Amino acid sequence: MPKSHSRHLAMLWATAAAGLGAVIFVRVGLADADEPDDTAAAIQQIRSVGTEGAGSEAATDAWRQLTRGGVDQLPSLLVALDDANPLAANYLRSAIDAIAAQHGDALSTDVFADFLAERTHAPRARRLAYEWLVRLDPTTPDRLLPTMLDDPSVELRRDAVARVMERAAGHEDAGESAEAKQAYRVALSGAIDRDQVDAIAAALDKLGTPVDLARHFGFIQRWKLIGPFDNVGGVGFAAEYPPEKQIDFAARYDGKDGEVGWIDHVSEETYGNIDLYQAIKRENGTVAYAATQFLAAEPRDVEIRYGTVNATKIWLNGELLDSNEVYHANDEMDQYIVRGHMKQGENTIVLKVCQNEQEESWAQVWKFQLRVCDETGTAVLSADRPDTGSVAQNSALRGRLN
Repeated sequence: MPKSHSRHLAMLWATAAAGLGAVIFVRVGLADADEPDDTAAAIQQIRSVGTEGAGSEAATDAWRQLTRGGVDQLPSLLVALDDANPLAANYLRSAIDAIAAQHGDALSTDVFADFLAERTHAPRARRLAYEWLVRLDPTTPDRLLPTMLDDPSVELRRDAVARVMERAAGHEDAGESAEAKQAYRVALSGAIDRDQVDAIAAALDKLGTPVDLARHFGFIQRWKLIGPFDNVGGVGFAAEYPPEKQIDFAARYDGKDGEVGWIDHVSEETYGNIDLYQAIKRENGTVAYAATQFLAAEPRDVEIRYGTVNATKIWLNGELLDSNEVYHANDEMDQYIVRGHMKQGENTIVLKVCQNEQEESWAQVWKFQLRVCDETGTAVLSADRPDTGSVAQNSALRGRLN
């Protein structure tokens, strides 16, 4: 087998092992290899590998050099994961695993603990550091997870929430309803994954404390709606109807079937769904616009996540953020995710929702749901949103878990 093929196979086995959480250290003869002469150069060689594998031979040589080194390389390797492309990240993770495995029981937890504590690092790199901490010190989950309910790493936060949910369930099984309720409230304060949130909400509802799920997730329920406008033959998606040019809630325009104006609509559904057939008119081949004013307490970047089976365009403060001319795709929470910047004060979100003329029963849906959150999926609420008094996200609860 040619040397280049041997090197490539070795790297494939090592990176696959790293992805499975196992550690397999593969050594192959690399006679005459031109290896980088220091850690920084080796890391740069790996980071230069192309996503299609360009430069993989040089990256494999660099990987081999790194795996011969000491634990003093680990901080640099972990940092290098922050913005590495997926293939380079595989090499780097494999090198970290190989070095850590070689030093075994003599390996200090400090390097991983210090890296994990710095939350600005990439979630995948911090997850790797956490997993090594768990291997080296089995008490790590008990010590650290209670502090990670608001962690920017979605995976670590999920583990933290799961740990508190287990505690809450234990209280519930023991008939300790007050303690169970408190623990579930703490778990909810960090929960962002729908399956966990739904499970916690069900448990709290059973304990007599209903949860406002729309508020917890940040679904917008109060809208101004206008329509229908014409979309026969699909003409409406590209058409620039008046709401795309200016938002004037007092204005009236020529619609598909006559004059139309803005109407107020409030969703009472758990996940903030807006049924446009019900709110506006049951008619196909149509376009509607939904607009809302979002009051931001401070300037900030946000994610606007929405789901719909219909074709859509979305604007934030007049800037087009996304356009999807897709009809009757699967409808799910967070189907589309767009990023935008909100200014302090009032911000206008406008969604255009187009329904085509298909007559099949499964095509008779004209609705949407939309929420505002940060990059982890944690709700960002408009400053003027009424407080329902339910168990919504409350960071103060986190410090009350004994």
